[in-house]
Amino acid sequence: MPLFDPKDHKSPAHARLYATIEVIYTIVDFTAAGLFIAGSIMFFFPSAMTAALWCFLVGSICFALKPTLRLVRQLRYVQLDKIDELAKAEQSG
Repeated sequence: MPLFDPKDHKSPAHARLYATIEVIYTIVDFTAAGLFIAGSIMFFFPSAMTAALWCFLVGSICFALKPTLRLVRQLRYVQLDKIDELAKAEQSG
């Protein structure tokens, strides 16, 4: 369950932030997948083994960025909202 419902954009700033992070998230996802595919193909060629390892390393870093991006989005949502409003919403369930 997400901390914030992505369909509940309280303002245009929330909607822009959500859309921006989603685009970045998708780019990172495709980049990671592409690097892992390239690394896997390169592993068939002994001369490309070092490049394959770099592809796997950078792809792994991309995968680590994904939860980081979601956390950044959630923290930015908190900054966009007033703390009192968040507390009231949490209390009301």
